[in-house]
Amino acid sequence: MKLILNWLLSAAALLAVAYLYPGVVVTSFSGALVAAAVLGFLNMVVRPILVLLTLPVTLVTLGLFLFIINALMFWAAASLVSGLSVTGFGAALVGSLLYSVLQLAIDFVLERLLFNK
Repeated sequence: MKLILNWLLSAAALLAVAYLYPGVVVTSFSGALVAAAVLGFLNMVVRPILVLLTLPVTLVTLGLFLFIINALMFWAAASLVSGLSVTGFGAALVGSLLYSVLQLAIDFVLERLLFNK
């Protein structure tokens, strides 16, 4: 139940990012659902590998390179899903930042308010 709710809220967060920032376009809610699933898969599988491979750069930049990795994951999801489009890398960076902030809020609400046992 929690996974499905998180998936639906992540799709809503993608729609909110598209509404807030004109560089990110989501065509429909079904496109947002697919994009949220692909983005979750990329963040689960590809992102840890990239973080490990770029660990020296991340340490030198005091963790700021992780923003670049997040933008790359957002950009990759946009290139894989037809319902999500990003105008460029800068738009992917801003979109990933907005999406991350919304994901933090979603995680807070799900963990603290709804599923606190």
